Amino acid sequence: MAEREQLDDRSLVVRILGGDRDRFAELVSRYERRVVNYVYRITHRYEDAHDLTQEIFVKVFLALDRYDPKYQFSTWLFRIAQNSAIDALRKKSVAEVPLTRPGDDEGPKEREFADDGISPYRALKNKQLSAAINRAVGKLPPDYRELIQLRHFAELSYEEIASMKKLPLGTVKNKLFRARNLLKDALGEFVEPL
Repeated sequence: MAEREQLDDRSLVVRILGGDRDRFAELVSRYERRVVNYVYRITHRYEDAHDLTQEIFVKVFLALDRYDPKYQFSTWLFRIAQNSAIDALRKKSVAEVPLTRPGDDEGPKEREFADDGISPYRALKNKQLSAAINRAVGKLPPDYRELIQLRHFAELSYEEIASMKKLPLGTVKNKLFRARNLLKDALGEFVEPL
């Protein structure tokens, strides 16, 4: 069986629109992890991020004929992802999940979580660091926060971000530099000296 030709995003879209719809799975596999990660950073709900990512790719498939190949495919995709995540937040009020669940006659039972093999100390440090990062990112000015999410969680290039946000490349780099410095200051206790 012959291997499929590796195509860039634009060429892949042309093939899909030309009738080779099975190739859409290649686009999904290229971007799915990055979209889930990006949407998670907006929604803060892992399951919602996965569900929403599926919906995003359905939207992308249905709107593929409106993609303008003058622009990066990833820029177009992440704009759809961003709008979908924001719309989902507007539509859904999220209830907190309690750490206990209703039990039988004995009262509430604690939820059970699988052992991931990490030592309890390491798990605590990772959880504290993750929470500190999320808090620090959440406290950034909105334009810095969005750029950090696009660069580090959606893994977009500087050029893709500049195109998506319609900003000069130098402005994107400068704002990301400032945002990282703010994060470094906010995370001082977690940054180990070299």
